[in-house]
Amino acid sequence: MIERDNLLDAVKQQGAYLQNALREVLGALPHVGDTRGRGLFAGVELVRDKESKTPFDPALKLHAAIKANCMARGLMVYPMGGTIDGQYGDHILIAPPFIITPSQLDFVVDRLATVIREETGKL
Repeated sequence: MIERDNLLDAVKQQGAYLQNALREVLGALPHVGDTRGRGLFAGVELVRDKESKTPFDPALKLHAAIKANCMARGLMVYPMGGTIDGQYGDHILIAPPFIITPSQLDFVVDRLATVIREETGKL
């Protein structure tokens, strides 16, 4: 199936599209410290202060709030807390299917940006 349907080439193309969209859209947000990844596997680092990369207080459980808000809006993301030292650091992982389209990737990026704005705006 991977060879037959040219999925590797599709992942390369859609992965480049996703990485660019994340940098462009999420990179402009004040509480996104970094976006990084490879192909269709991407991580979004959430920070209290973008310049110093100071993390949010772990008691806020920002990663969990973002997951719940995304789920309520039809987007599945993978939240992670304690990614700096086991206690501090919030990240969101994105791992869409190989068959995703550019318009679906736009949905992922736009929806995630909206949720990050909402959840960090509450803090």
